Amino acid sequence: MIDQQVVASPETRRQLPEKRVHSIDIFRALTMLFMIFVNDLWTLIGIPDWLEHSPADVDFLGLADVVFPCFLFIVGMSIPFAIQGRLAKGDSYGLIIRHIVVRSVALLIMGVFTVNVPKLNPQATGISSEWFQILMVVGFFLIWNVYPRREGAMNYVIRGLQLTGVVLLVGLVIAFRGGDGNELSRMTPQWWGILGLIGWTYLTCALIFLFVHRHPLGSVLAWVVFTFVCIAGHAGWLRQLWPDGPSNWILGNGAFQSFTMAGVLATLLLNRCQNAQRPWQLPLLFSGLGVLLLLAELVSRQFFIISKIQATPTWILLCSGIACLVFAGVYVLVDIKGKAHWFNPIRPAGTSTLTCYLIPYVYYSVATLSGMSLPDWLTVGVVGLLKSMVFAFLIIGITAVLGKAGIKLKL
Repeated sequence: MIDQQVVASPETRRQLPEKRVHSIDIFRALTMLFMIFVNDLWTLIGIPDWLEHSPADVDFLGLADVVFPCFLFIVGMSIPFAIQGRLAKGDSYGLIIRHIVVRSVALLIMGVFTVNVPKLNPQATGISSEWFQILMVVGFFLIWNVYPRREGAMNYVIRGLQLTGVVLLVGLVIAFRGGDGNELSRMTPQWWGILGLIGWTYLTCALIFLFVHRHPLGSVLAWVVFTFVCIAGHAGWLRQLWPDGPSNWILGNGAFQSFTMAGVLATLLLNRCQNAQRPWQLPLLFSGLGVLLLLAELVSRQFFIISKIQATPTWILLCSGIACLVFAGVYVLVDIKGKAHWFNPIRPAGTSTLTCYLIPYVYYSVATLSGMSLPDWLTVGVVGLLKSMVFAFLIIGITAVLGKAGIKLKL
């Protein structure tokens, strides 16, 4: 039975890491730092093209094209720790599935909201885009904030705050109108937004790992299948097999799931290396895998361009290789050399990632409503890039302050 209580097997207990792998948190923090940085580049002019997203039909990889794949890789690395930890505590499969589904649905809801904001029609909606974004984020925090455990009357207060958040979001959905005056539209999923894509990908990969966690080859097979589906989709094989079928058999043609399952496999390798107590084995292994993936990318590039927008196989291989190499470097610095303190200024971005991602929506809105604007010289070239990096650190600092005040999103 799926709801039967699960007791951690000796195999599961052996798979659990003996200590927290700080390099995963640091890698997540670095990824979020650069995500905030590249998301602020729209405020600049006169910056190099290689920092931004490459156009869909251009065979090129910009810095911004690497950030999302690295984040999905980290999502995958976190899945085995979370699921094996719950199994070790004795959680049933039913409880774990419910947790996975609830987290995924929350991300999908947030994704649908954020992807619709740019299309909002203030006149038809009756509220400006800035206030819509502020209220949207307030609703998210009211519902999904990490509230302290309380009994009695305080528990009712927390439930009341969560209900207020639900009512607020429902009201925003009802009020929302997008598009111009001639063709107004309601809120729709569109491409689900970044958070929605993460939600769908997490749902798929977490469920797969839950049912194959005793058999590592199952995770390998999942990565192979998703990568092959991406190759088959871009090569036209799926269209030949089913001419009237969907253009994408899997969201992103399997590219997003491929990144995440690669992260799952990375953690399985990490656990094996830690259990063997050979600290240098892991960075050498990851470096070797990274080089192999880069070589595979060179072969793939003979058939497919590098394109994040098209989610090509070449993009998968190249970014997966980069993720392996970066993680190897972070692991050496943090878990072998003990330099975790170097990254203390950005650590909140690795532990309060969702909070960090949403704060800019409020920041930009408040700045616009207040009439604040930076002098032109702060938005051009190298000076502008320094401004965007300072902005990223500022957002992480705000996240840290909010965390100390008990305001923190965690799904």
